Amino acid sequence: MRKLLISALAVAAFVAATVSCSDSFTLADHIGMCGEKNGVVAKDCGMDYVEVSVSRFLAPEKDEGRFLENLAFAADSLPPLYAANGFFPKDIKLTGPEADLPRAIAYGKTAIQRASKAGIEILVLGSGAARTIPEEFPCEEAQNQFVSLLDSLAEEASAYGIVIAIEPLQSKETNYINTVSEGAAIARLTGRENVAVIADFYHMAAEGEGPEAIIANADKLVHCHVAEPGKRTAPGVQGTDFTPYFKALRQIGYKGRISIECRWSDIRSELPVALETLKDQIKASK
Repeated sequence: MRKLLISALAVAAFVAATVSCSDSFTLADHIGMCGEKNGVVAKDCGMDYVEVSVSRFLAPEKDEGRFLENLAFAADSLPPLYAANGFFPKDIKLTGPEADLPRAIAYGKTAIQRASKAGIEILVLGSGAARTIPEEFPCEEAQNQFVSLLDSLAEEASAYGIVIAIEPLQSKETNYINTVSEGAAIARLTGRENVAVIADFYHMAAEGEGPEAIIANADKLVHCHVAEPGKRTAPGVQGTDFTPYFKALRQIGYKGRISIECRWSDIRSELPVALETLKDQIKASK
């Protein structure tokens, strides 16, 4: 009981410190990274926030105590929380004959409620394996299943001020929603203001989708991920120039954040370089 009380106090202090947009918004000051595992390093490097895992951190199918322990750890050791990704595990099917929408909705509602307690504003719905459409299953029916799920999640999320953001993934990871344009079209199809899309520069490069997709879908873009193409290295490793993407974001008056989501070889040496690289390129995009 005492442990839970301490956790609750830590949570309250942590949520009070979460980031918020201001009139003087500068993208270079709103760069975070994915993965609570390396969150301590992120805090040491001065990252603006950390993007956690829905399944591991919010733990929707675990008891509340597990979640409170995670939240207490975050309050003590991590930067503020802003987003969470990896929404559904691969065993909760979202499309096809094995789709389990009642379980998915229950899981999603718990995730939303816990995200609210953590001060999380964006829930990223990638989950490529969960949403992949089985062979010979009608695409239209699969899309109806997915849109119905989004509608249910959005209704719950609206009560907490949370946005559900579809993450387009390259075709090697899923056969459904591979580009920003496709994700934005599905978001619009729901008719929900709090269903949106993210732009992941790594997946965009893999699918040959350029920065113009950011401009074309400005009405639905709320969040970004970044990693270098190919081996998904951290910014600054190969020297990839993301300036065209930042120019597009600047053109649309983007007020979201950008999360580094990459494979680290040595995070303590690579993260400071990645952060500085992105800040320099954002500055160069003016």
